Parts: sequence; C-alpha cells; structure tokens
Amino acid sequence: MIRCRWTTLAFLALSFGGAVAAAEPTRPNILWLVAEDFGPELGCYGTTQVWTPNLDRLAGQGTRYTHAYTTAPVCSASRSAFMTGMYQTTIGAHNHRSHRDDGYRLPTSVRPIPDRMRDAGYFTANIRAMPKSFGFSGTGKTDWNFTHDGTSFDSDKWADLATHQPFFAQVNFQETHRAFHAPKKADPAKVVIPPYYPDHPVTREDWAEYLDAASELDRKVGLILDQLSADGLAGNTVVVFMGDHGQAHVRGKQFCYEEGLHIPLIIRWPEGPTAPAGLSVGRVDDRFVEAIDLAPTFLALAGAAKPEGMQGRVFLGDRAEAPREYVFGARDRCDETVFRLRTVRDARYRYIRNFTPDRPFLQANAYKERSYPVWNLLKELDAQGKLTPVQKALTAPTMPPEELYDLEADPHEIHNLVASEKPADREALARLRSRLERWIEETDDQGRFFEAPEVAAASGATKAAPATKKGAATKKAERAKAKAASPE
Repeated sequence: MIRCRWTTLAFLALSFGGAVAAAEPTRPNILWLVAEDFGPELGCYGTTQVWTPNLDRLAGQGTRYTHAYTTAPVCSASRSAFMTGMYQTTIGAHNHRSHRDDGYRLPTSVRPIPDRMRDAGYFTANIRAMPKSFGFSGTGKTDWNFTHDGTSFDSDKWADLATHQPFFAQVNFQETHRAFHAPKKADPAKVVIPPYYPDHPVTREDWAEYLDAASELDRKVGLILDQLSADGLAGNTVVVFMGDHGQAHVRGKQFCYEEGLHIPLIIRWPEGPTAPAGLSVGRVDDRFVEAIDLAPTFLALAGAAKPEGMQGRVFLGDRAEAPREYVFGARDRCDETVFRLRTVRDARYRYIRNFTPDRPFLQANAYKERSYPVWNLLKELDAQGKLTPVQKALTAPTMPPEELYDLEADPHEIHNLVASEKPADREALARLRSRLERWIEETDDQGRFFEAPEVAAASGATKAAPATKKGAATKKAERAKAKAASPE
C-alpha cells in the first residue's frame, strides 16, 4: 500500500519492547547519505584543498556536529553497530566481515533499523538505481557481520521515494574508499600532511587524491540534493550526511585514533515540520554523538519508542537522553590481521588499551599493502633511516599496551602520556582506564574471546597482496615528479 506523505494515523506497535507511540501531526521522510572511509575533511570543517560547496551549504542549512564518532574504525563492524543501535562488540559483530555464511543470527532483541522503521509505518530503501541523468549508481552497501532474517529494505530505486512515503532511505558513496578515482583539483604541494606521515611526494600525492575523492563525493551529493528538490521531497525530508568510519589513511581506517573514528555528521531538518529540540539552521554542535545514537534518535523522530536494551542514545527532540560524557571504540580482526584495541575519550583525553601489544602496527595486512602506498613507503624509508622519531613509532616491532593523549595540547596524538607525572594526566589515565574496563564489562564485550586461529585465517583476505618490490613507492613518486616537471 502506498503511504501518504503526511499521515496522522497512529503508528504501528514496535515488534520488540515498544508500546504504540502517539502520532505526531507530521512525520518527515528520512534520507541518510553515507560516505565510505571518510573523516571530517570538508570545507565546513576547515580542510583546505578540498571543494565541497554542496555539503558546506547543507551544514549552513542545518546542524554540523564536531564530535561525532563511530564505534569501530572499519566498515562492516561500524555498520553493524549503527544500523542496530548496538555496540558491535556486544552483538558479536566486531570481527570484520565475519558471520557471513556461518548462520550466525543477532540476539532476538536486536534488529536493524530498516526493520524497525518498517514497523513504524515507513517505506525503506537502500538506493542503487539513481536517475539516469546522474551517470552513477548507489553502492547499496549493507556490509553487516550477521545473517539477516527477512527483508532488509523494501526497494533499491530512487524513483520509488516519490510515491512511497514516509520513507527511510539511505544512499552509500564509495568515492573516498580506495582506490580513489576523481578529477584532480588538490595541489599536492599545498595539502597539509600530519606529522606521523613522511612529508614525501608519495604521501602528498596520496593525500591530494583522497581530497579529490571528497570533492567528487560532494558533486554527487549535490545532484541528489537537487533531485530531492526537483521531486518535491526536500520540504519534508530530513537529510543526514555522515561517514561510515574515519579516513582512508594508514593510521585512520582500522585503528582507534581520532582519524579512524572521527566522522563528519550533518543533519538538515526540512522547512515543513517543526524542528526537534537540538536542531537549528547554521548550528554547530559540540556534543559527543556516537553513530549508534542515530538509530534510536530517528526512531524517536519517526514517533516510535526506543527499543528496550538499545545502547544508542536519543540526542534530539523531547525524548533526548543525557549527553554523552565519553565515547568508545573498538578494533578487532580486520581480514587476516588480528588486533584487539579498545578506546575511550572524554572532552580532553583519549585513552587506548592494546590487548595485543606484541604485534607491530604494520602487522601484515594484504588490503593495506595492496591499497595504501604510504603503508609501504613507511617500511622503505625506515629501512633507509629516513623517518623521524614520531614516524618511526609506526614501524616499531611492538606497540605500547596503553596510550594516553591530551587532545587539546596534542591533536595529532603523538605524545603518549602514560608515563607522565603531571597530576592532570595521572588522574585522566586512572579515570579513563577504569571507565573503559567498566564499559567492557557492562556491554559484555565479545572480543574478550578470540576466534580460533583457523577461523581467523579462513575469514581473512580473499586475495594475497602482490609482492612489494623494494623502492616501489619511491619509484612511483619519481615518475609523478617527472611527469609534473614535463610540459603539458
């Protein structure tokens, strides 16, 4: 049955733990725009050498969040979390691309948000089929670490949104996922390189390509926003833009530093219905938001009750819960590479606990070796004695069991304060260590139990990394330098 755009019918009862919610006079459509492997590298967040007028405009029309974090630094674990409103470590979805074909099911009380939105009377869509004029398709990515019983989404077609409302839809973008393919705009000589990476032509070229991918992402987002208006949907559709986890760089994706977990989050409320408390035009919101908070928040905005036991917090509207004082993150097996990292941060400090400190940061990983030129560059330059002490931390044979960073004084997280004698640092270390231990227990962290070695190996990389020739990254840089020096 086609649903009316603005319905005043009572909502359907939630299938788990939800009493029938009283209907609001109007219910907006909800559109999530999800970028893969993307940190807050947008103009509106202060990044230079990136061209993002559409997302910058969206931020000006809505609320931009400065402290939004995913709970995992890799796509499948992160998506399993924010699509259920649960920590991936609680629901057994913490190992990257696990449980795809072993029959594993979610706990009976846990369901993906499309199911819950459907129960609340929403049409659901994971868009692949875009208008032909766009010249591109959505990825339709779900990438969940569990087998889903039932229908994940009702449709994969943009055209269905005009006639099936209210809707909950998502569009996924792969531009900022490696390999990057985008028109060149950023000047490698002008991009800002973090100090933990070598200032080298390979690094600069790679960083510029990432920013160019962000610019291309912005172009495609602009097409969707324009189409939303052309279809007469902009006036009653909430638009959410976010990353599925942090940036696609060596110390970003798969690791628990800021760059692996920090994401952009922009929410624009439509002009029609009254905006909920916490949203306004041009607002910059510094509150902590975990990506798992999106599920209960948008269920609440749809008029549905928050399911019992859901770990995400409602952060908008009259049902908003207490703001978060801490945000948590976790990294477990990624492909064939086994780590167990846990982290917590507050307004000033980040604490990381490494349960596998005997393993090097550059532990063999076919995906990183195949797709990240700076990963291999670090090894080459280390062998040549050309890394700074800060950069050599990434090539050390082991990792520290604990890390503590003062993000106000050290936003790049390069000065480990675990041994600091300053009272403020000592207090932060004790407090965050204790808080993380409590979180592990309270959330029943399933990562306490490692997979059997043969299971991890069988779940690892599907392709072996090609042999890396010594100096390959350097040779690539020399070719790029020669090309840049030659006349066009």
